Amino acid sequence: MAIRNDQQCLARFDAVCLGYDRQPVLRDLCFELAAGDYVGIVGPNGAGKTTLLRALLGTLRPLSGQITLPRGRLRFGYVPQLQTVDEVFPLTVLEVVLMGRRGQLGPLRRPGRRDREQAWRGLEEVGIADQAGRLYRELSGGQKQRTLMARALANEPHLLVLDEPTNDMDLAGEKATMALVDRLQAHRGMAVVMVSHYLNVMLNHAHRIGLLGNGKLTLTPVEELLAAGYLERLYGVPARIGNINGAWVVV
Repeated sequence: MAIRNDQQCLARFDAVCLGYDRQPVLRDLCFELAAGDYVGIVGPNGAGKTTLLRALLGTLRPLSGQITLPRGRLRFGYVPQLQTVDEVFPLTVLEVVLMGRRGQLGPLRRPGRRDREQAWRGLEEVGIADQAGRLYRELSGGQKQRTLMARALANEPHLLVLDEPTNDMDLAGEKATMALVDRLQAHRGMAVVMVSHYLNVMLNHAHRIGLLGNGKLTLTPVEELLAAGYLERLYGVPARIGNINGAWVVV
């Protein structure tokens, strides 16, 4: 569904084709992201989730079509997968979070008072301000994830982008992480886009679901996806959605 008000539209994909070495991975992407949006992108390995994120973040140019930012330059907060973060340098939690201010600082300026204020604000919002002086590499997996979220928030983003935020987590960690994302999205009012293998997780948190498969993206409000027969028609396999103790489950 198109967003008519460009003051609310953050990014628009018009007939975008994405790929590498002129080989398409995703075709005919036509969608918009609005201020305050909350989108979950779901698909198997190789479906193009990372490719889509790279295009959104501006690190991958389309093979064809156009990506426009009606409100001008966007500030992104990016939370990568934990296993992709290099821990070789003995950086403290606060130093890692301050790295999120690089987009505001430029190549020469050192962090100042406002930069430190935003870093501390991010740490407080994710609940680990008391860990600021610890080495990042000494933290638990959940604490590392929160540190990376605080780093993303330090940039004062219009759009928070998360790559597999619950990957390799147990149920308790998954629940805590997604509750934090929900709270940040509601409290800051920023748009959120996250990718995941897990449709069950996205169904219970995102407002819109993007299903990737066969080089296409189908972006659907959660209410429509929950309708009887939708997933069966989309995937061509038997599927049923049920509610167990207030949570949606796909079987």
